[in-house]
Amino acid sequence: MTVSPGDHPLQQLVLKIHSRCDLACDHCYVYEHADKSWKTRPVVIDQETVRQTAARFATYAREHDLASVTVILHGGEPLLAGPARLRSICAEFSAALAGVTELELKIHTNGMQLSRRHLDVFREYGVLVSVSLDGDQVANDRHRLDRRYRSSYHRVLRAIDLLRTEEYRHLFGGLLCTVDVANDPVVVHDTLSALSPPRIDYLLPHSTWDTPPPRGSSGSPTPYADWLLAVFDRWTEQGRKVRVRTFDSVLSTLRGGPSLTEAMGLAPSDLAVVETDGSFEQVDSLKTAYDGAPATGYHVDEHTFEQVARHPGVQARQRGLLGLSKTCRECPVVQSCGGGLYAHRYSSEREFDNPSVFCHDLRALVDGVAERITDRSLSPAVLDPEALRFARQDLDRTLLAYANERLAGDPDWDAAWLALLRLDADRTTAEHLNRVLSHPYLRAALRHAEAAHVTASRFARVAVAAAVHAHAPLRLTWDQPDRELHLPTLGTLTLPAPGRVEAVVSARGLDVRTADGTLFTVGDQPTQAWRPLTVLKVAATEPLLIDDADPRRAVYPAPVTAPLAPDELGAFRERLRTAYELRAEQASAADDERNALRVDAVTPLVAGAGVRLAEDGLGGLGVAVDFEPAAFVRELPRLGRRARLAALRATTDLHVPGNQAGRLLTEAVDALGDVAYWGPETPEGLQSLARAGRALAALTDRDLTESGEVLAAELREEWTTIAGRP
Repeated sequence: MTVSPGDHPLQQLVLKIHSRCDLACDHCYVYEHADKSWKTRPVVIDQETVRQTAARFATYAREHDLASVTVILHGGEPLLAGPARLRSICAEFSAALAGVTELELKIHTNGMQLSRRHLDVFREYGVLVSVSLDGDQVANDRHRLDRRYRSSYHRVLRAIDLLRTEEYRHLFGGLLCTVDVANDPVVVHDTLSALSPPRIDYLLPHSTWDTPPPRGSSGSPTPYADWLLAVFDRWTEQGRKVRVRTFDSVLSTLRGGPSLTEAMGLAPSDLAVVETDGSFEQVDSLKTAYDGAPATGYHVDEHTFEQVARHPGVQARQRGLLGLSKTCRECPVVQSCGGGLYAHRYSSEREFDNPSVFCHDLRALVDGVAERITDRSLSPAVLDPEALRFARQDLDRTLLAYANERLAGDPDWDAAWLALLRLDADRTTAEHLNRVLSHPYLRAALRHAEAAHVTASRFARVAVAAAVHAHAPLRLTWDQPDRELHLPTLGTLTLPAPGRVEAVVSARGLDVRTADGTLFTVGDQPTQAWRPLTVLKVAATEPLLIDDADPRRAVYPAPVTAPLAPDELGAFRERLRTAYELRAEQASAADDERNALRVDAVTPLVAGAGVRLAEDGLGGLGVAVDFEPAAFVRELPRLGRRARLAALRATTDLHVPGNQAGRLLTEAVDALGDVAYWGPETPEGLQSLARAGRALAALTDRDLTESGEVLAAELREEWTTIAGRP
């Protein structure tokens, strides 16, 4: 399988701005492992190298129409570059990417040099600061000593205390902790969580099959899983108030969601590195494998990010399941584990064609989390479509609360959050907030709730859209990162330029004012600047939103169209009207209400794409611009089954995550959907019926929860009815 760089574009850049460090950590992959290229690098990155890198990254982002990118300032110790150099670097990237894409700046630091001068620069450019700390003083000083072999602990705590002050709190990105199984996991977690970070990253020590990790004195075959599960239990006991990326990722992938870390899961790598001399490198952790492992032979003066994306080493980390060893491909927890970090698979004998050196630990961790989180009780959502709808709304709010935990302290976010709370507190406005929150592309952003997707500006626009629907007074201001101000479920306002905006919802409608004083009045009718979305009203159905403009609507297994011209949109709307009228004509009392497809938004896809569910199956329907109404109606029962299963999985435990029951339920639902599509008397229908029977026969109740047992019994009853067997 060949991976096209356009399929998985690079969206993260690690920029090495200083190649030396003021600590002497004995577990550091830069200085203490196989690769020694740091010795030949300039100490500080040259400003011309910064300029060229920023320009090339901006060109790449523009060519790939990237909605957002992240630049991580790194080292060595990046703070050694000094506040003035840091300001010039931030300014260069901010200027280069302005109007091209949404830029998120981060820095990873040991915190030793952190001062108000640094933080004032970071406040100016919105740089999120993540600090390395390995736990309490005993744990931290086991490895993280300065170059005179003195403790770094109290100096790092002073930096974190400064970062936690009111004026800088919104810049606190989180804590990075390298796991040492000799340390007490509960003490480590309690120490870190007491500092109230927005997130903690627990990192396995960089190791390979040639240089395996220390295993401690417990004698356990899985000491790292034991350590992390002890932390997981403590984290759960504390109410999971702090985001822990490793656990969040396992929880997400076990439920069918995306991986949230390159260290686990099958998500393709989207990261490139530029060293202080301008050399392009692959991911930093490869320094653990062998001397020169991260090298590409490319340089920012001579090569582009497009060329880096095509490098065989970069593409090797984008191949997903096909890029793993045979052992990993056959493992039942591969979706969550993903073979572990690429560097940790290395051996001199087989290079990267191995499972992770932490293989047994990762399997035990995933299995342990899966068993701990499984709710085996019966959920009403599996019995009643209305209960399932309510469960989805509850999930939306849970994910929104997670976003608040990360973004609280940002003034724009706090104002948007307060507006959302007020809308939710009033029954007359809450239903309109539900309408906006259930929009499939907003729901997708919440489920993939990393910083690039969940922003203050996005949810200020959510609050404004809900207030417009509810005719509720509201005034909000925020920094709009681009010219296209899209209000979910309503439409798009094209501004003269990015910048500060004020939105006021009143009895007469919505007014939006820009920083230069330009006033826009938004209504139902289009203007030169305002393009409303189309709502199709067909008898006996809910109003149907046609969304061809949401910037995050590309969540289908086929390309979406650009916003349609008025005549194209009119033709598409009439095709949909014909299809829904035909559906109403064919409806009968025997229709399966439980599996009826509930559509929150329809998005036009390119010609020939057919009718497709959104990738997560939750409310979005992609429809080719040239679809035939009869084919559309025929497809709906099959898609309705898949959508219901996706919604149940998002809200309910049907089985212990990661076991074979998940695959078998999918096979049974898909096969019965195919029977409905082809008809039970056709050859295709009979083959599908046999396929469903095999899947259902292999399902055992011990692999299912009570909810899963109810769903399996429902599927078996349907199969028996169709097959005409007792």
